[in-house]
Amino acid sequence: MSDGARRLWVLGEPFHALTYFADEARTAYAAAGLRGFWAGYFAGRAAPLGPVGPALVTATFGSFAPAFVARRVPDVWTATSPADALAARLAGVDAAVHRSLPEWVGSPDAHEAAGLARRAAEGVDVLGRPLAAANADVPWPAEPHLVLWQALTTLREHRGDGHLAVLLQQQLLGLPALVLTAAAGTTSADWLQKARGWSPEQWAACAEELTARGLLSDGELTSAGVTLRAEVEADTDRLAEGPWTALGHAGCERLAELLAPVRRAVVAAGEWPAQNPIGVPDPA
Repeated sequence: MSDGARRLWVLGEPFHALTYFADEARTAYAAAGLRGFWAGYFAGRAAPLGPVGPALVTATFGSFAPAFVARRVPDVWTATSPADALAARLAGVDAAVHRSLPEWVGSPDAHEAAGLARRAAEGVDVLGRPLAAANADVPWPAEPHLVLWQALTTLREHRGDGHLAVLLQQQLLGLPALVLTAAAGTTSADWLQKARGWSPEQWAACAEELTARGLLSDGELTSAGVTLRAEVEADTDRLAEGPWTALGHAGCERLAELLAPVRRAVVAAGEWPAQNPIGVPDPA
């Protein structure tokens, strides 16, 4: 089922990411008092946790430089409340979906996809998974396309919580994982530094440490680095299996079938940047 967990993440992530990349999302966050991309990002993603401070956001998000987070959090909570940030993120997604998939909204396929994804999300084991747990506590919206979004969001945060656990075990949590990702060619180093707030000096120092560990050589992954990254991804997939196992093979296959055209529509609408720091591969 681990292959299924990865496949469904790949198919569902662009729909979740409307909350980051769609113009309607930025407009909704701005209307809630959150000016600028990062204010909306941090408030919208952290809102299920409540009015938390920078240390908890840094810990649970896992890849941002602490100083980068502290420039936005907790100030975002002076501009809006977690409840209003939650409303804004749904409003933004709602508007983006109505523009990108107008004929799909309210369709039988949307209803079916929402039901399947919700079943999977309700099978999430929240122990040790703070972002999944926080999102699992968010009340379900009424509209099927928003139910689908909330379910996929809970499932991707469940996966992310597990990914951080694997990185922590391998002493790669935070900047080391980003440096290895750039060395693998998944996303550029310059983009990751900018999008996660790390300085060139911090990046270079981390690269030296990874070289000393035998994972990098002249900025390229060694065979040990390649092997370790593959192990991290395999363990992440394994830890993400639970809710998909609960949904069952037939349910997973049907949800994948329903998500494929949704993903294509989101990509065709230009809402899934080819260069982004999420690192989701294209479907096989």
